[in-house]
Amino acid sequence: MIDFKLPSLGADMDEGTLLEWLIKPGDTVKRGQVVAVVDTAKAAVEVECWQAGQVFELLIEPGAKVPVGTPLVSLLQAGESAKTARHRVSRKPPAEQAAPAPGMPSQAVPATSRPRISPAARKRAGELGLDPATLTGSGPHGVVTLEDVEAASQTSTPAERGPTDRQVAMRQAIGAAMSRSKREIPHYYLSQTIALGPAMSWLQVRNANTTPADRLLPGVLLLKAVALALREYPQLNGFWHEGAFQPAADIHLGVAIALRQGGLIAPALHAVADKSLEQLMGELADLVQRTRSGSLRSSELSDASLTVTQLGDQGVDTVFGVIYPPQVALVGFGSIAERPWVDAGKLCVMPCVVASLAADHRVSDGHYGARFLGEVQRLLQRPDSL
Repeated sequence: MIDFKLPSLGADMDEGTLLEWLIKPGDTVKRGQVVAVVDTAKAAVEVECWQAGQVFELLIEPGAKVPVGTPLVSLLQAGESAKTARHRVSRKPPAEQAAPAPGMPSQAVPATSRPRISPAARKRAGELGLDPATLTGSGPHGVVTLEDVEAASQTSTPAERGPTDRQVAMRQAIGAAMSRSKREIPHYYLSQTIALGPAMSWLQVRNANTTPADRLLPGVLLLKAVALALREYPQLNGFWHEGAFQPAADIHLGVAIALRQGGLIAPALHAVADKSLEQLMGELADLVQRTRSGSLRSSELSDASLTVTQLGDQGVDTVFGVIYPPQVALVGFGSIAERPWVDAGKLCVMPCVVASLAADHRVSDGHYGARFLGEVQRLLQRPDSL
């Protein structure tokens, strides 16, 4: 028998609140299956189980606040049965049997301790910046419905509502993670202006021959160039853990996404270097939509091996980011704008972007980081190779 524990969903998460189980005793669980929904400071997250087996026992009641690493569910492994598992549990010393699992409430948590809300209503509340805990439900047993959410959105403006509990908690979580980063990580910073004439010309031709729904945004080219460059400079793609650098198994880029109600989340696009631009565009659009509606999966919050932040739509020239621990680097892109440029000895006007790198000096140095930015620049001069 093996226990599946609440995974860490980022450096800014110490605990979560179990909202609901999506499995029950006797069910067979596959690797990667969503088994529960856990509320964090940033979102209600679908938690995937990366162990296979048959559910023997659910160890936590919905409504309980659970520290990271707490056992959530016991799974029977191949060759085990519920009968043999019960026999094993019954043979434990009395003191061990009496002790509740970590995070287990001493009494069942009343159903009213957490807002009862339909999945569609929770998604819509996230889009509107409404805290489900402040809503009154008109559905059966007081469940908050989609109609309740829409009605609540008409009664006041965001400014009148003020910050929700989730927004306050999110700012505290972000602040704690960034304070830890600046305290523990010896940052160094580099920036480079990259000409995007070839990339923007290629993109214009490519998009002119497709439907609006199939058009690519410049940001996708930037993400793909970063991912391909990381293949050549792997010391920027990984984690600082227990006093040493651990390279990531693949290139999963965290994409910083601003939320409509304030704050940001940087969920992961998986295996970016191996995917086509078209596939990445579709996955990025889906990720942004689900992030802003509060329907992310646990792997999307824990797998990012390097974060990319793009603030071009805000009109800034350069962004110098703070590394998100335990990652060891962050890449930033400012706005794409026309600037004076010398090309083949002639002065011209060229669309350009300032790319920046914040990196951990315990893992790499400025020379290595400068070569990485040079590789990003080289790749963007040959957009057809992306």
